[in-house]
Amino acid sequence: MDKTEELYQSAVSLPPVERARLVERILSSFGNPEREEIERLWAAEAEARIDAFDRGELSARPAEEVFKDIEKTQ
Repeated sequence: MDKTEELYQSAVSLPPVERARLVERILSSFGNPEREEIERLWAAEAEARIDAFDRGELSARPAEEVFKDIEKTQ
């Protein structure tokens, strides 16, 4: 097994939140100059979703349920 496969196998064994953090760190390592704009857009999207939730336009589920569903698909 090559190093990339070993790293992949280790990474996929992490809980979903830790995997997401790892992905974020790896993507950040590329030094994408558009990253700040992307982060600004995601922040605006998050705020819009929070506002929609507050207005009763979106429903929510506990994160624990979402992560359990993710785990089932793997």
